[in-house]
Amino acid sequence: MVPYDLIIIGSGPGGYSAAIRAGQYGLKTALIEKFPKLGGTCLHVGCIPTKALLHSAEVWEYFKHSAEQGIECDNPRLSLPGVLDRKTKIVDKHAKGIEFLMKKNKVDWIPGFGTLKGGGKVEVRSDKGTQTLQGRNIIIATGSEARMLPGLEPDQTILTNVEILNLPSVPASLAIIGAGAVGVEFASIFHRFGSKVTVLEMLPRLVPVEDEEVSKELGRVFKKQGIRCETGAKVDKVDKTAAGVKLTVTLSSGKQETIEAEKLLVAVGRKPNTDKIGLENTRVETDRGFLKVNQFQQTAEPGVYAIGDVVAGTPQLAHVATMEGMIAVAHIAGKPTRPINRNRIPGATYTDPGIASVGLTEAQARAEGRKVKVGKFPFTGNSKATILGNHDGFVKVVADETYGEILGVHIIGAHAYELIAEAVTAMEAEATVDTMIATIHAHPTLYEAVGEAFNAVYGQAINA
Repeated sequence: MVPYDLIIIGSGPGGYSAAIRAGQYGLKTALIEKFPKLGGTCLHVGCIPTKALLHSAEVWEYFKHSAEQGIECDNPRLSLPGVLDRKTKIVDKHAKGIEFLMKKNKVDWIPGFGTLKGGGKVEVRSDKGTQTLQGRNIIIATGSEARMLPGLEPDQTILTNVEILNLPSVPASLAIIGAGAVGVEFASIFHRFGSKVTVLEMLPRLVPVEDEEVSKELGRVFKKQGIRCETGAKVDKVDKTAAGVKLTVTLSSGKQETIEAEKLLVAVGRKPNTDKIGLENTRVETDRGFLKVNQFQQTAEPGVYAIGDVVAGTPQLAHVATMEGMIAVAHIAGKPTRPINRNRIPGATYTDPGIASVGLTEAQARAEGRKVKVGKFPFTGNSKATILGNHDGFVKVVADETYGEILGVHIIGAHAYELIAEAVTAMEAEATVDTMIATIHAHPTLYEAVGEAFNAVYGQAINA
């Protein structure tokens, strides 16, 4: 048996990107995937199909209010089957693209379930039988799956991010448990599609990882749109009924209420896919099922790396998995590489309005004992936002008072997930507030609001 230089288990963004980079470095590489298509959760039941639905929801919203644009559009109709067909075509196109990239970079795609056997061996079980691969290095990139509340199982009424992507029709009502990125994105989708949406969050605010002012603004806008949001709410009981589900909920006031809905989405986080992958045959160390790694993604087992959602302390984001894959492969190939700076990882939530952030929140910066100056600019003062008809939200800059170091940038508003790129680049380049004030921003653009927010740190925003 000719050993592989690298065996990768899992073909999500981290796994397939690592395989491509390994091929570019000339490493003999195998990519193991248990599903019949490459791309993992992100491509098939996560990032890509969800954003396809969100785009359709945005277009539908424009059609419903086309008269405001001076466009007469009588009796527009939403076809959910058509929306889902478009979503599927997008997913299939990119799945085939990944297959092409494997061939282009001479990566062997091995269908089946991979199990670590120790000593660089990986057993692959599939419908065609079992084979054992030998590798000098292995990357675990098996991803994660949705957590479910105790006593519940997903079906056609109780949904996770998987089942909700293929509903045959728009539910009249949708209850969502969990107000993280998954919960609020689906709230935004189905509210615009016409569902009566209720979001229930146990913690005190929506999108709890974001800056507190961003959470507050999202709650305000959702309420204005007609989405009911209950924070500090505990779901005591879930009963299935002939019409859907009945939730017994204790609200933040202490009052108990019954909430009924046609469908229930459970969006309470994700758990790592590390069961039954053979960790017991290695010295890999775990923390509640997540894998411990060093700055180069190495586990405690020599030659075994881990990337993405399975890694302890890693934000469960596709772009983080991809960068971790680049670091692991570079380390394996003996190429120069730099560990991830966790304070430079952008987060993006594709709600209406969108949310994006990088770095410390204001509360986190103050908790670290920093002397902080904050600049904030509302989209009401931005010409492009007026053109788009979307004035909700703001850009917030958290900066060090003494040196002008950019500690964090937080955006809620139209296309926030695109606008954050400037802030990430600035922080990675160690630019200061003064640097960004001196940076010319094209007009009229949404990203002018970012420049205005940097000016606002010194109280010098022009249009606010």
